[in-house]
Amino acid sequence: MTQALLFDVFGTCVDWRSAIARAVTKALPGVDALAFADAWRGEYDPAMARIRAGDRGYVALDDLHRENLHRVAERFGVRAPDALAQAWERLDPWPDTVAGLHAIAARALIAPCSNGSIALMARLAKHALLPWHCILGADIARDYKPKPAVYLAACDALRLPPEAVMMVAAHNNDLAAARALGLKTAFVARPTEYGPNQTTDLVAEADWDIIAPDFLVLADRLVDAR
Repeated sequence: MTQALLFDVFGTCVDWRSAIARAVTKALPGVDALAFADAWRGEYDPAMARIRAGDRGYVALDDLHRENLHRVAERFGVRAPDALAQAWERLDPWPDTVAGLHAIAARALIAPCSNGSIALMARLAKHALLPWHCILGADIARDYKPKPAVYLAACDALRLPPEAVMMVAAHNNDLAAARALGLKTAFVARPTEYGPNQTTDLVAEADWDIIAPDFLVLADRLVDAR
């Protein structure tokens, strides 16, 4: 029986692109805000890859976001204030997220299993009204998904075996990493995470335990899957 659900956050629970572009427009007038947001997000995985590979010790995502901000700002020929990095704490939830999480939380424990730090996830939860029972993820494991330690540390923190935990994500690779460790999996597509011309993660690429169009349907299907 599924006793807890872990959620990817950026893209799965919240629309990072629109909120970051909005913050960029305010902080850096005249810059192509959507292009800047995409470029900033584009630095996300390469920054974490160096840590996953052991070429750099663990650095919280808050700091990586700040470093990446200045790297991208230089590329765009502007100077960005450090405070702009805090925009990642003020992302908007998808329309179904909050109600869906409340429905799921009535049935099982829920927590983020995000590459965001505890501080970032706590502030984002406050802004977006995400009703987590606790906050798990990279800061607990001191590593980044899809490294196995991140998923397993979250299960251990809940004192649950992987088979009692379900990973929820809009990204097939996240679910593949979780399934390889014995976690159950749920795919919820977010086809505009990267804008109207998104080409990845539009559909489930495997027979995940649950495939749902939104969190409210996920809550209903969770009852049947238990």
